[in-house]
Amino acid sequence: MMVPVNQGALARRLGTGDAVVIGLGSMIGAGVFAAFGPAARAAGSGLLIGLAIAAVIAYCNATASAQLAAAYPTSGGTYVYGRERLGEWWGFTAGWGFVVGKTASCAAMALTFASYAVPGPWWAQRVVAVAAVVGLAALNYRGVTRTAQLTRILVACSLLALAVVVVGIAVGGHATPANLTGWGTGGVYGILQAAGLLFFAFAGYARIATMGEEVRDPRRTIPRAIPIALFGAVAVYLVVAVAALLAAGPDRLAAATAPLTIAVQAAGAGGLDPVVRIGAALASLGALLALIAGIGRTSLAMARQRDLPSWLAAVHPRFQVPHHAEIALAVVVSVVVATVDLRGVIGFSSFGVLIYYAIANASAFTQPADQRRWPRWLNVLGGVGCLVLVATLPWQSVVAGAAMFAVGLAGRAVSRPAPAP
Repeated sequence: MMVPVNQGALARRLGTGDAVVIGLGSMIGAGVFAAFGPAARAAGSGLLIGLAIAAVIAYCNATASAQLAAAYPTSGGTYVYGRERLGEWWGFTAGWGFVVGKTASCAAMALTFASYAVPGPWWAQRVVAVAAVVGLAALNYRGVTRTAQLTRILVACSLLALAVVVVGIAVGGHATPANLTGWGTGGVYGILQAAGLLFFAFAGYARIATMGEEVRDPRRTIPRAIPIALFGAVAVYLVVAVAALLAAGPDRLAAATAPLTIAVQAAGAGGLDPVVRIGAALASLGALLALIAGIGRTSLAMARQRDLPSWLAAVHPRFQVPHHAEIALAVVVSVVVATVDLRGVIGFSSFGVLIYYAIANASAFTQPADQRRWPRWLNVLGGVGCLVLVATLPWQSVVAGAAMFAVGLAGRAVSRPAPAP
């Protein structure tokens, strides 16, 4: 086990229910209100097949993460697992992809929240987005139990909004199976690309593993919480995807920037537009809250090993959170939100997260029999699946993701002296 450079430890305050809620809060985020548009452009109604593929690969990744977290119950997720099982560079690659990719996702979630909450001028949206980042970072600063409490509220409201949308589509009178056309759009490549884009929605269960240092009885809690959260999210996404396709069809979803708004309008339930808007805003806040928590813990783990500035390894003596890491994250995300529009970052984030989970699967594959809870073939399927989905993402996302990793790896090579012979 790694020995941290800073001995400050986080408090174990989260039970199984808290961990499940944090995972759901990460997955029932803005993705369910936005990801079906680009997925429909890639695969038409075949996005349902893509959703199934993404869910299978996510399950493989979830079992790998749960098995590793039970053996290494500390902050950092796959950054820690990669270091322990494969070596420092593999751990750094996973951690770097997670921190940079998810920092971009934080900015995207903040801007998505503002676009739904404040349909006014762009400058007002930027102000509201920065306020959301600062407010949620301040809440995280007060302790992980506060984070879990607010996440429960946001998840409940988001699920209620989605339930209203699905019921509204069902009773609107215009949803029809005739809209389930275009299954061949994009072919196999299009379906795999849709799976890669939809994987963006399922990546939230990593937040449970990255917070392993704050979970009570982690060897029991984490392996239970991760699959429960994942199966719950898959069920929600499947129901919403089928409802949206029945209402609007793949062509209208593909052309929409707000696909669920188009779906309720096409179903004859346009009066539900405010519900979609409120639900999307709250879901974006829930995802942003969980992202801030997860990035803070991974940054803490990387700083403990000096893969990030050691100043970030500080743990607040009273609230027992990585307060320096969360302050730094809030500042960076606020600057990005104020200057750049990253709402189109789904593919970029998916690239980083898929590499992250490929390393998680490789790490789990090396675990000895006494640490194993699931068969090795799941690790092989998960790792290969991640790499296939990476290769089928839009080329712009692949180029941007490869550049992100190149910068990080080159920076570490320059900043870290070579070991003495």
